[in-house]
Amino acid sequence: MSAENRDLWERHAAWWQTQFTHGADPEYVHQILPLAVQLTAGCARVLDVGTGEGQVARAIAAAHGAVVVGMDPTAAQIKVAVARAGGTSYLRADASNLASRSTAFDCVVACLVFEHIDALDEAISEVARVLRPGGRFVLFLNHPILQTPGSAWIDDHMVDPPEQYWRLGPYLDATEVVEEVERGVHIRFVHRPLGQYVNALVDHGLAIEKLLEPAPPAEFLERSESYEAAAAYPRLMVLVSRRT
Repeated sequence: MSAENRDLWERHAAWWQTQFTHGADPEYVHQILPLAVQLTAGCARVLDVGTGEGQVARAIAAAHGAVVVGMDPTAAQIKVAVARAGGTSYLRADASNLASRSTAFDCVVACLVFEHIDALDEAISEVARVLRPGGRFVLFLNHPILQTPGSAWIDDHMVDPPEQYWRLGPYLDATEVVEEVERGVHIRFVHRPLGQYVNALVDHGLAIEKLLEPAPPAEFLERSESYEAAAAYPRLMVLVSRRT
C-alpha cells in the first residue's frame, strides 16, 4: 500500500468502523458476512487479508471454530480489531507482503480490499504463496460496473413516464481516484476491469471455480427507495478460486 493510501485509511478508519461494522451496514449483515461464512466452510485455518476492524474474521471464527488470522496495514484498524477480538488474532501487514509462512492456510478471504490495492500482481502472488495446494481464495469486490469512475444513477425526466438507469463510465480504463465518500472523508479507489482480476488469478496458479453476482439484499433496497431499479444491478462480485 502506498504511503498516501495508508495515510488516508489511518485518518478515516473511524468512518469505516462507524458506518460499516457492528451491524451498521445492511449489506454486511445480510449478504457479505453470510457469504463469507458460507464460502469458508470446512476450512480449519483462514487468513483475512485487509481485515479492517476484523468483522469478517470474527464471523468466520464464530461460525466454524476455525483458526483465523486477520492482517491489515492500518494501525488504527488493527487497534480496534484487537480490542474486539472475537477469537481471532491480528497482525499488521500489507497485502503485497503477508506476514506468514508459505502454504499456511486452507483459505484466504479478501473482502472489498483489492479495489484499494495498487500492487495487484504482488498481492495475488502472496495469496497464492500462503495457500496450501488445493486451498481456496474468496475475493469480494465492489462490482466493477459500480466502481467505474463516472458511473451514476440517472433519473431521466425527458421521457414520460420518467426512467431510471445506471450510467456506466469508461469501464475498460484502469483508473485511480480519490473519492470524497462522505463530507471530509477521502478514500482512494483503483478501478480495474474484471479481466485484470481474472488474469492475475490465473497467472498465479489460482483456478476460478465460481463467480457470484448476488442481487442487493432487501434490507439495503429498503434504505434506498429513490433507486427502484437497484435490485437489477449487482453491487457485489465474488470470485472463488483454488490454488492448483
